Amino acid sequence: MLLGALGVVYGDIGTSPLYAFKEAVRAASGGGAPSPAAVTGAVSLILWSLIVVVSIKYAILILRADNRGEGGIVAMLALLGARHAQPGTWGARLLVVGLVGAALLYGDGAVTPAISVLSAVEGLKVEAPALAPAVVPITVAILVGLFLVQSRGAAFLGRLFGPVMLVWFLALIGLGLGGILHAPAILAALEPWRAVAFVAEAGWRVGFAMLGAAFLAVTGGEAMYADLGHFGARPIRLAWFGLVLPALAVNYLGQGAVLLAEPDAIENPFFRLAPDWAHYPLIGLATLATVIASQAIISGAFSLTQQAMQLGFLPYLRVVHTAPDERGQIYLPAVNWLLAVATLAAVLTFRSSDALAGAYGIAVSTLMAITTLLAGLVALRWGYALPLVLAVNGAFLAVDLVFLSANAVKIVEGGWFPLVLTALVALVMLTWLKGSRMVEALRVSLRQPEAEFLARLRRDPPVRLPGAAAFLSSATEGIPLHMTRFLERSHALHERLLIVTALYEEVPAVSEGKRAEVVQLAPDLYRVTLRYGFMEAASVPEGLACAVGTGRLPPQCLDDVTVFVGHETIIPRRNHSGMWPWREALFAFMARISERTGAYFCVPTRQVIEVGTEIEI
Repeated sequence: MLLGALGVVYGDIGTSPLYAFKEAVRAASGGGAPSPAAVTGAVSLILWSLIVVVSIKYAILILRADNRGEGGIVAMLALLGARHAQPGTWGARLLVVGLVGAALLYGDGAVTPAISVLSAVEGLKVEAPALAPAVVPITVAILVGLFLVQSRGAAFLGRLFGPVMLVWFLALIGLGLGGILHAPAILAALEPWRAVAFVAEAGWRVGFAMLGAAFLAVTGGEAMYADLGHFGARPIRLAWFGLVLPALAVNYLGQGAVLLAEPDAIENPFFRLAPDWAHYPLIGLATLATVIASQAIISGAFSLTQQAMQLGFLPYLRVVHTAPDERGQIYLPAVNWLLAVATLAAVLTFRSSDALAGAYGIAVSTLMAITTLLAGLVALRWGYALPLVLAVNGAFLAVDLVFLSANAVKIVEGGWFPLVLTALVALVMLTWLKGSRMVEALRVSLRQPEAEFLARLRRDPPVRLPGAAAFLSSATEGIPLHMTRFLERSHALHERLLIVTALYEEVPAVSEGKRAEVVQLAPDLYRVTLRYGFMEAASVPEGLACAVGTGRLPPQCLDDVTVFVGHETIIPRRNHSGMWPWREALFAFMARISERTGAYFCVPTRQVIEVGTEIEI
């Protein structure tokens, strides 16, 4: 578990030494030769940012806000129950804030692989300046290869994650110790007031620029909470305090020591830590580490999308399970290629890690502020006293807002890029959420009540077809539209009838004993409600088999069963008060391209019959 956490959780923050310190010193020195005070101040600011933001806030505080062991902003929204908030309430506003936070992860996910791999490949310029024009093509080739292999699953790379990152962190320590021995005066940076004094003397413009650059050292800390469910709090904390934090601290001190002794090393202080013979092996190791960090970000985007779909924030997309024995090993083709386009666009637009530094940080700083706010609300929900929550979470929120303000000045320099991606994803999520609610409201108005339907069957018995039929429904009451439509057009029903609803609960997983709930509406008609957690993949065949296995459903109900699915065509309607016409058109487009309901719920294609219905919104 510790080795796995090193690769998956700490890949991003572990590769920050490639670019974070360089950018912080450049900001502190205004682009000129760095002074000893600027170097010491930059190192001190980075070290204490790691201690306050990552160690105290995330490792000690935020990891407590788990939803039955699961973390991440979607899990936190589920914990707060914001999904079912009524429009216009504080809960609805909270849901919007949370969805923006989730969308920020996609903006960060597009920039992180770009800046990480670019900064590693740029090590070539230290050893062979003539290769500088090849940096961008090599980076693009590595990233294209990474996205191409996603369909094979991350398992084959996962075996390398922990051991390679262990070697990486040990290398950080070795390189840093060598630098510190070269100039031990850098140890003065361990004093927190060194950073405070330099920022105060340099003025607010330089101080803000330095804070924004130093924040790059803590990006990736949010992965602690996002990956909580994969490893648990104890291994994550042990890995951080036992290896990752010491390795980062020693390396940043070592880079500072190099600049104290050789101010001209500002071009790339990380690779200047290594002796000449080790440059190419270090470039190879750094590239592999950044690929691992990028893989963790991509896998995280897949997991986040699956959770968002299951909680109703995104349309159903095709999900491929790449490892049958591993629940978390999934591949979403649409997400993979959209993320690939965004990442490659970042590389080709900015073309260097220095330029990308302006685009990096603002998404994460905003996400951290939102996470702190939501964590405070979770603490209040759990019964903690309001003064205590205001004191603790308020202090951390103040720190987050300082970093957010410092990063906000970088919007023109490139911060607009992840914000544009965030805005697009948030628009898609909010449009899908509102459109889904509108469609469900129309379904409710059109569904036939159960008593009325049963009275109709007694009054005018339909022709009975052999076998069983399962009608998938999104509601736990009323008769599905496609069931009444089928009866109207064919004047027939099967001998045994099931109305099946698959619901996602706001918990990570549901035990098999609570999986299926069966209510008999008539001698040959059953309503089956299947419940799944937001970290589980819903399978209707598996759920029905569970209902039979626990004795809640007669076995003959699954003999020769045909699954009927409603295929709804969404038609935007003008002069309607629901949404703006262009948003209704966007919702209709997403509904058309979403994964087929039967396929999403793992129903074999040969068993599915779709019944069409037009719905105007």
